[in-house]
Order: sequence, then C-alpha cells, then structure tokens
Amino acid sequence: MLQRLSSPKKPRVKTVASPTKFPYLVALRPHQWTKNLIVFAAPLFAFSLNWRSLSGSLLAFILFCAASSSFYLLNDIADVKSDRQHPVKCQRPIAAGLVSIPIAIVMALVLLTGALILGYWRSPILGITLTGYALLQVAYNVKLKRTPIMDIIAIATGFVLRAYGGAGASGIVLSVWFILCTAMLALFLAVEKRKAELRLLKVRGGKTRSVLKHYSLNLLTRMESMVTNGTLMSYALWSSGPIVKGASTPWMMLTFPFVLYGIFRYQMLSESQEKIEEDKVGCKQIEQTERPEDILLTNIPILLTVVGWVMTILIILGLKHQGVIE
Repeated sequence: MLQRLSSPKKPRVKTVASPTKFPYLVALRPHQWTKNLIVFAAPLFAFSLNWRSLSGSLLAFILFCAASSSFYLLNDIADVKSDRQHPVKCQRPIAAGLVSIPIAIVMALVLLTGALILGYWRSPILGITLTGYALLQVAYNVKLKRTPIMDIIAIATGFVLRAYGGAGASGIVLSVWFILCTAMLALFLAVEKRKAELRLLKVRGGKTRSVLKHYSLNLLTRMESMVTNGTLMSYALWSSGPIVKGASTPWMMLTFPFVLYGIFRYQMLSESQEKIEEDKVGCKQIEQTERPEDILLTNIPILLTVVGWVMTILIILGLKHQGVIE
C-alpha cells in the first residue's frame, strides 16, 4: 500500500505593511498642509489680488507648511514608542523605522529655523506670527491639549495666526471683520474636531485624548451652535458692504450662500444617524470631520463650494474693477 505523502506545511509569515513610498516626505504630513491655505484669505477679503499679495501669501503658505511639519516630526519622535503599539500610527515613517530619529531631529530644526529666518526676512509681522505659532505649538503639546476649553482656543488661534501671517507677508492691513470672521470659523472647526473625536470614542471605544473626559456631546453641541451663529452673522455683516465698514461692495452678499451651505454641509458630515454609527460609513464620516484637511481634499460638495466661493469673489472683483458694479 502506497503511503500518502503530504507536503510539509509552510510556516506562516506575518504580514507586514509595505514600506511607505517617499518616507521623508510622508513624515512631513503633507496632507495636513491644506490647513495653511487660510493664508490666502487676507488678499481675498481685502480685494487685493496682485503679484505682491499673491507671492507673499504663497511664501507664507510654504513657511507655515515647513513650521507645522517640523512640529509633526517632533511629535512623532516624542510619541514613537506609543505609535509603534498603535494599529495605524505604527505605519508612520518614524515609528516604522523608515526615517531615523537623528535625521528627523535635523529635518525639524532645519525646517523651523529656515521658516523663521525667511519669515523675518520677508516681513516682521510674518516672522512674529511664525514665532507665535511655534510657541503656541510648544504650549499646546506640553499643556494646552490636555486643558479643556483652552485646547479649542489654541487650535483656533493657530488658524488666526496663519491668517495674520498671510496678511503680513502680503503687506495687507487687516480689518476687524477679517479677524472676527477668521476667529469664529476657526472656533467652529475646533469644536467640530473635538465633537468628532468624542463621537468616535463612543462608537469605537479605546484610548483617546485625556481632555475628552471633560467634554460631553451636549456641551459641544451648545458650543457648536454659538460659534455657528457667530460665524454666519459676522460674515453676513462683513459682506453687506461699506454701510457697516465691511466689504468694499455689497455684491459680496452673493458669496454668503456658499458659506451657509459649506458650514451646514460640514455639520451634516459630523452628524450620522444612530443607524449607521456602528458601520464603516458612519465612522468614516465622523473621521473626516475629525480632520478638517481631509474634508477639503475628499468631500466633493465641500470642495465645489470652496471653488464656487472663490470664483464668485473673483467675478465680483473683476466686475468692480471694470466699473460694472459698485
């Protein structure tokens, strides 16, 4: 009787995530650079679209990208041990060993130092705002991110500093309306971020930010309602024109529907029905509002709203320049 031969079992090989392409670039988190696009808001609000303002805003954008990436590197270095135990963060280049810690430190120092030097070279205001942004990041990571209320204010302040930097680099004097609109929108995004994190915690459980222990959905919903009203009211008043020392033309009211829809759309994404809270789609929607930069890049209606808002402003500026409208 022939003996049945069986092939030896192959040992199981643990699946390892494929190496990240361009690890040094990925370590800078370029997908989060969209937050720095707010530096272009100053020329739009001031109706000052020329080579000097746009080139200044572009430089401010590059410098804020460099400064923010330096702190992303430092944060990944500080959290490397915990990131290696995390199912997703373990794939970050530093945690995965694709970028060594000494090189990451050098990259962070070069980026931050270079941003500050070029910032002061371009404009003292830009240099000061970059310095303030750097100090804010240090304070946030050391203390503020674990302090309720102050963590939200710190996130919002980061956006306001970016806007100030764009104005300083462009040589634009900011109006009170610009500061108010920017601050209210930044507070809205910060509250939505915390709200999304808290809802994800309730859906998935697990470890999360310690500061979320001090928040509840009811509290964040009330805060959301307050800053939403403030954002819409301040923008509506600004766009009503010179009568309230706002925009140079009341035709800017045509841009208000884009702002209204964008904010309501963002809120809709942050809310998902109980029926879908436990499935992947619901979690994905909440995760998007946890990271505002992902909304701008991946949500088509939001992206089209931003494009429509910018195009409407450009058309109004063109017609005003030609004397067709006042």
